Amino acid sequence: MKDPTTSSHQGVGETEDIRISRILTWLSLMAILCLTGIGAKAWFASHYNHAMVLWAFAVPLAANMIWFAHTGNRTIQKTGLIATVGLLFAYLIASGGENNTGPLWFYVFPPLLFYLTNLKTGTAILLFCYLVAIVVFRFPELPMVSAEYSTDFKIRFFATLTFESIFCFVLEASRLKVRNELMALARAHEHAARTDELTSLANRREMQHRLDAEFSRYQRSGHHFSIALIDLDLFKGINDQYGHHAGDETLKTFSALTRRIIRQSDVAARWGGEEFLLLLPDTSLLQALALAERLRSEVENTDFMFHGQRLPVSISAGVCSIAKAGSVDELLKQADIHLYSAKEAGRNQIAPRVRPRQEEGGNRTAIGP
Repeated sequence: MKDPTTSSHQGVGETEDIRISRILTWLSLMAILCLTGIGAKAWFASHYNHAMVLWAFAVPLAANMIWFAHTGNRTIQKTGLIATVGLLFAYLIASGGENNTGPLWFYVFPPLLFYLTNLKTGTAILLFCYLVAIVVFRFPELPMVSAEYSTDFKIRFFATLTFESIFCFVLEASRLKVRNELMALARAHEHAARTDELTSLANRREMQHRLDAEFSRYQRSGHHFSIALIDLDLFKGINDQYGHHAGDETLKTFSALTRRIIRQSDVAARWGGEEFLLLLPDTSLLQALALAERLRSEVENTDFMFHGQRLPVSISAGVCSIAKAGSVDELLKQADIHLYSAKEAGRNQIAPRVRPRQEEGGNRTAIGP
């Protein structure tokens, strides 16, 4: 059975990805409008080639938006946007845009880059863009370069861009650090809300949630499940004779033993005091009885020690299958009745009892009272 904590935080990550995708969609739309407007301004200023190139860059942005709307692939959406914007800035640096102001648009790139990628990837892409800018500034005679910049502009451009890049890096690193700390804190609180502090098993509230979920699954798909309600026999006597610390150690030892015996898909919870509840998905009544008996036998043959003294520990259990009940409450009530029967019959046993029954045609197994 999937851990709810994992599912919860996967849900948080999924929600964050959806939010980022929406932001990128709006950014892409604004970029298209901006390119259209600036391209129109360049056209009316008789910079026809520049206008055509700006309008051409709007095409892959629009195509990226349409592709994402069709496929929902967020990786392609991010990669397509970064590649298009990177090429656009390379063109603006090489051409100078209008009046050699093209490189100034590059200041938009560092915060966008760190937001869309991780710090290592963003830094690597940014250093590559620096290299492109250095080549353009150093070799204005290259075929694709049509702009020349003064030495003073180059110094100011790299100085301010470096400051902005470091500032964005520090801000993003701080944001990620705080986010991770908050996520860790949320996980710790969620774990504490679902877990019994002493035994580290699920608590009653978490088990109730699991029971309701398993019952819903049973109603949808017919997957049977069973439960075992377990009580440590004469536990009050251990507390009275050996002290509450001995009782706590007994509960912890029993919990560890239970975790070792049950399957990964099973759920064990401290139901209250010295009572424990096992949820056994895809398990028939006979299978649940066999597991409960195995646990009873293991407890009987395990030395529960405290300060060198062996503690008298045994368990009784009542087992019930959803096939014998119409609701979770009825299931719990039937298990409690069986547990009471096991106690009344002398403790250290499982109820209902399984006994062989001789019938015509061979031996069959019957469930006894």
